[in-house]
Amino acid sequence: MLDDLDRRILRHLQSDPEQSLPDLADLLGMTASRLSRRLEKLREAGIYRGQRAVIDWRALGFTVEVSLRVSLDKTQTRAFDDFIAAARDIPEVIEIQTFLGRVDVRLSVIARDMAHYQQVYRAQILTLPHINDIEALMHVARIKSDETLPL
Repeated sequence: MLDDLDRRILRHLQSDPEQSLPDLADLLGMTASRLSRRLEKLREAGIYRGQRAVIDWRALGFTVEVSLRVSLDKTQTRAFDDFIAAARDIPEVIEIQTFLGRVDVRLSVIARDMAHYQQVYRAQILTLPHINDIEALMHVARIKSDETLPL
C-alpha cells in the first residue's frame, strides 16, 4: 500500500512536523506540488490525518492526572452510549477508551490540584450514568509517550 517515498515522507513528517512543505520537498528531492499530491493521497487513504497542536496541559497548571477504570451496568442496553456521551462533556476528561473484559471504559482525567480533582470526581464523574464500579489510579510518571511509528 505504501511505497518507499510515502514511508520517507511520513518518517520526515513524524520527526519534524513543523517543517515547511517546500523544505520537506527539497529534502526528499521532489517538487512541492508533487509532495502536496502525495500528502493528499495519504489523507484520502486515511493514513495521514494532518498536523495538530500539542499543548502541554502541565504547563497550563494542571498537575494531577488520574486514570479511572470504570465497569458499567451492562444490563442497561444504552450503558456505553449514555456513559460515553456524558463523559465527553466533562472538560477535564482528556481521553476515553473502551475495552472488552472486566473494565469497560478508561477515562484520563486532569486537574489543577487534588482539591480540583475531588470536585470534578464528586460533581461530574460520580454522576455519570450506569456506573457499576470505578477504580482510580493516580498517575505518577509517564515513562514513554510516543506516537512515532516504525516506518
